[in-house]
Amino acid sequence: MSFKSFDELRAACTTLPTGDLRSQAAALAHQDTLTKPQGSLGRLEELAAWLARWQGRTMPKLDKVQVVVFAGSHGVTAQGVSAFPAEVTHQMVANFAAGGAAINQLSRQAGAELSVVPLEVEHPTRDFTQEPAMNEAEFLAAVSAGYAAVADDADLACFGEMGIGNTTTAAALAAALFGGEPARWVGRGTGVDDAGLKRKAVAIEKGLALHKASLGDPLKVAAALGGRELAAIMGATLAARHKNVPVLLDGFVCTAAAAPLQRLDPNGLAHTLAAHVSAEAGHHGLLEALNLRPLLDLGMRLGEGSGAALAINVVRSALACHIGMASFAEAGVSDK
Repeated sequence: MSFKSFDELRAACTTLPTGDLRSQAAALAHQDTLTKPQGSLGRLEELAAWLARWQGRTMPKLDKVQVVVFAGSHGVTAQGVSAFPAEVTHQMVANFAAGGAAINQLSRQAGAELSVVPLEVEHPTRDFTQEPAMNEAEFLAAVSAGYAAVADDADLACFGEMGIGNTTTAAALAAALFGGEPARWVGRGTGVDDAGLKRKAVAIEKGLALHKASLGDPLKVAAALGGRELAAIMGATLAARHKNVPVLLDGFVCTAAAAPLQRLDPNGLAHTLAAHVSAEAGHHGLLEALNLRPLLDLGMRLGEGSGAALAINVVRSALACHIGMASFAEAGVSDK
């Protein structure tokens, strides 16, 4: 789908399937017949039912798992908000292609298909402290690219990002969407020092003041303060919803990128789960604001979709128990 206007995209964000609640209920009922005390597998049981709801089958499958990494460049790096130079974005895209990044290893280990989508990496967005990062057409093009990246037959999807400066854009989005001082949302990202942390907060303060008129519209906020890879993640998360594909959200940047969907519709992220809580300062508060409980807490803050890829293994384990365990009747075990 190629979106032509904010209004067209807004309509797509508020016309959402609800999943198959009968399959979810049947999956939970199946869990209660297995050779274990009811509820004893905790969130693994919830994961199986979540897959059932969004795949529309009592016995879900994970034959095709997608990991898509979107890359973009950010004009706000001119404000000294990153410890690494902007050209690292382009260099890391090449590293992904060569198979040398963490996400390559984690995707392979999880049995997932990895693809990388560079979004005009050679053309940074504009510095949001001076003007909107993207105009309407640029933003919609990035959203549409993300939407197109989700396969119709995917069983599970994970999205990641690469973009020097994007923890600043993510923090700006979080502040614009959920309020609070910029200092609440900024973190060290690629490893900035205290002075760099202050520069990030100041840049966000300037951006929020400059784009005050847009703060009531989540889409205009995402265009004014975000980045191409964040817009693509939002588009991909929306596509997954329309295609009934469950999604594991990665860290702070990915969660912030998807957050406008929840602001447009309170159930806009019902098909997603938080794969992990990252060590980036604002992520815990953002998950609380979105009412998302992370599956993992490993102190990670890499991005790239790395936390989501790692969580695929947990989901596979949940599915293995759901499908492979015997019932009390089958095993000849006395039920309570």
